[in-house]
Amino acid sequence: MEIAKQITAFLENKPGRLGNICSALAREKVNIQALTVMDSKEHSVLRFVTDDIAKTKAVLHALGTPIQEADVLIVEMSNQPGALARVCERLASNHINIDYAYCSAGPRNGRTIGIFRVSNISRATQALSDGAHPSRQRQPGRRPAFAR
Repeated sequence: MEIAKQITAFLENKPGRLGNICSALAREKVNIQALTVMDSKEHSVLRFVTDDIAKTKAVLHALGTPIQEADVLIVEMSNQPGALARVCERLASNHINIDYAYCSAGPRNGRTIGIFRVSNISRATQALSDGAHPSRQRQPGRRPAFAR
């Protein structure tokens, strides 16, 4: 697990905008680790994490694309049923809200990453780390009181 910078880019809702960004990043040898795209009436919202934030920002500025940065958690998970649920439950049991999340694709039974924007990144890091305090971990078979 690590804390990373996520870029949010606001794109015109027109064909080719996402392709232009992906091509420009590829020319600069920037790897996209995970992404999500959502649309609204006026524009599309592209959120993504790359392996080189400085190059990513330079490419987007050169394209005239408005951006914002945010800290997110990158959580490595197995790509099998229940892996994402365990992360979400651990955060919920520690009263940490998930503002939004998205995942990369990985081979079945392989590894994948989840990107999480959370209400308290330092508490989330502690809750998801292997050394989390046992009393704060979810008790098997019990849901948190707020989830009942």
